[in-house]
Amino acid sequence: MIERALTGRLLAALADTPVVTLIGGRQTGKSTLVTSLAGRGHSAEYVTLDDPTELAGARNDPVAFVERFAGPVVFDEIQRAPELLLPIKAAVDRDRRPGRFLLTGSANVLFVPSVAEALAGRMEVLTLWPFSTAEIEGRPGSGIVDLLFADQPRPPARELSVEKLVSRLLAGGYPEAVARKDSERRSQWFSSYLNTLLERDIRGMADIERLEQLPALLSAIALRTRGPLNKSGLSQDLGIPNSSIDRYVALLARVFLLRRLGAWHSSLGPRLVKAPKLLVSDVGLLCQLLRVDRGRLLEDDTLRGLVLESYVGMELVKGVGVAGGGSDVMHYRTTKGTEVDFLVEAADGRVVGIEVKGARSVDARDFRRFERLEQSLGERFVRGVVLYMGERAVTFGERLSAWPVGLV
Repeated sequence: MIERALTGRLLAALADTPVVTLIGGRQTGKSTLVTSLAGRGHSAEYVTLDDPTELAGARNDPVAFVERFAGPVVFDEIQRAPELLLPIKAAVDRDRRPGRFLLTGSANVLFVPSVAEALAGRMEVLTLWPFSTAEIEGRPGSGIVDLLFADQPRPPARELSVEKLVSRLLAGGYPEAVARKDSERRSQWFSSYLNTLLERDIRGMADIERLEQLPALLSAIALRTRGPLNKSGLSQDLGIPNSSIDRYVALLARVFLLRRLGAWHSSLGPRLVKAPKLLVSDVGLLCQLLRVDRGRLLEDDTLRGLVLESYVGMELVKGVGVAGGGSDVMHYRTTKGTEVDFLVEAADGRVVGIEVKGARSVDARDFRRFERLEQSLGERFVRGVVLYMGERAVTFGERLSAWPVGLV
């Protein structure tokens, strides 16, 4: 079994928090992870609410259902029985032992106001994304994130050929997709996965008459991952009203098909009103939506660059989630059009800017877009990094470096 980098944070939360909720898309390995905790000192009874009998019991008499369990318990797919949340709250208020309830959900329970209200101050939430490359390769920790904020980083050489990169992009990180080596069988899995989410999960959460619009919207977003969300452009291209796009995007994010990256600004207010950047949550799924195969990714540098940028963005999201500490991943765009692909902001306000370049060489021009950012941040600007297809880290000035994208 591939070791999940989030395991340490999950065990730490269970050691001091009464309710821990592990959220993430279907088939990302949540059930495997929580059942593996028994071998690490956290034994708990496991109940899945995908079981029709258990689900009926939870919905018909939620108080009695919760009171069945005196010791630690896992409720898998908690979003299917939100009726359990108030009894869980009551049980925790009577006995605040840490680790009593471990909940999992494949639809983001934080979108349900009653959840946040019922368990405020009693619950810690962690997100499990598909495998990161660091996990697949057996590299411990949070991948590149710790290196980005190191005082004097010494990035190791890391060779990554175009052929190996393309294989990495096509496989993505879902455990089942990674295990399938045949490209046609993997493509069939992605297709079935999308159909299941749209027909089962999203249809169950919302009454959408034109469900067939969602795949087209997802594909259109996939083509636009390099820029901020342009609702007017999507509306015009797809014939979907702006109000419906807002609703659909929220639903796709709720089932972890999309990840929103907020727009960075030195003041909090403008961050909240600027358009977010949307990333498809798995690069293999992105390739499926774009209908690209190995040949096209090898031959088309522009297309490969688009996919590579999205891949790096999600790997940063995964690394920040493992590192914890209140860091966040955002994007940067000025009114004059200066852009930086990704910003990682630490809880103390320090910021690293990251550009992605799918070429084997870098020159000084690739660092110009960091100038405005450095002027705005001053000492809060830790460094600007261009990730490229070369093998070695190269310094381009104080706080400016090119690093191998193979480090991600």
